[in-house]
Amino acid sequence: MTSLRSRVLAISRPVSLSIAGALLFIDLAVILYGVFTRYLLGGAPIWTDELARFLIIGCVMLAAGAVWVEGGHMRVALAERLLPAPLSRLLNLYQWLLTVIVAVGGAIISYRYALSVSMFTSSGLGISRTIPMLSLPIGFALLAWHALWYGPAPLPTVEDSA
Repeated sequence: MTSLRSRVLAISRPVSLSIAGALLFIDLAVILYGVFTRYLLGGAPIWTDELARFLIIGCVMLAAGAVWVEGGHMRVALAERLLPAPLSRLLNLYQWLLTVIVAVGGAIISYRYALSVSMFTSSGLGISRTIPMLSLPIGFALLAWHALWYGPAPLPTVEDSA
């Protein structure tokens, strides 16, 4: 099972990060286009700010699960290091369960919300608000996916990678 778990994570993490990186690159291009048109042509299209905002939210949400598995998110692991091994394992289990519950709950709630705003359109892009809002449930679902496959093991720290 461990090899299957590591293979699934070895595939899903780079895919998530690659898609998030592509969204970040597109976001950079949209922002540069907006700056170019605003300062060199006298006015930027209204959709550039809105699209940049939606892209950065999507980028962060898609990368969250992969970053969590790598231990790259901001956290303080002091308690894990100071506690005795049995209590440290219990703390890891608690953190893992909390992450999975929050991620699944966030996916369900944000999916319902994304569907509830389908009648509204965005002001700049003129598309249904559901389309950009779907990045939230997808991101939370990916976080739950990565957390479930990773399991209640200790997360890597900066000291582990050095």
